[in-house]
Amino acid sequence: MEFLSHLVDAVLHLDAHLLELVQKYGVWTYAILTVVVFLETGLVVTPFLPGDSLLFAAGALAATGGLDVGILWVLLTAAAIFGDTANYWIGHAVGPRAFTSHSRFLKREHLEKTHAFYEKHGGKTIVLARFMPIVRTFAPFVAGIGRMSYRRFIAYNIGGGILWTTLFIFGGYFFGNIPAVKDNFTLVILAIIVLSIAPGVFEFVRARRRSVA
Repeated sequence: MEFLSHLVDAVLHLDAHLLELVQKYGVWTYAILTVVVFLETGLVVTPFLPGDSLLFAAGALAATGGLDVGILWVLLTAAAIFGDTANYWIGHAVGPRAFTSHSRFLKREHLEKTHAFYEKHGGKTIVLARFMPIVRTFAPFVAGIGRMSYRRFIAYNIGGGILWTTLFIFGGYFFGNIPAVKDNFTLVILAIIVLSIAPGVFEFVRARRRSVA
């Protein structure tokens, strides 16, 4: 519970914590942010790390001169792309062993269905997942398990990664320090989180209604 409390505080007060980070570690802040984004996108065990809100807050800090927005964008875009790539290959390696004919639930036919789904809808899934917390972390992993074509995956991975970091970093850079936003930064972060998870919640509710019907 203490860890969760610290995590919530860190996310809701990202602007203050990032400023402290820059004051304490200086140029090493770039490396820390790069690692966080890589882990959030690259490991299925760390979906709880901040993503959208971190990019927005970092962009807002860059607008004050605390960070260089160009360097920030290049590093975090690379981290997002390489993170998804690592996640894909982890899924690719784990998949064949996880989906065996001896497993009661993870059967080979499920793997084949996942593969077919990603071949048909994979590109859209990879791009849209960038804007959905938790789903963002699992989408490339499942794409790897489903043996989605790597050439197809990497194209959407790069495009989605660039779109994701550009929108949030430069959104923070251009709008994060507007007085109304700056004075209500916690509410803005909460709004970003809510808007990010809303599509997933909506799809879940719609799927539940279809199954009941």
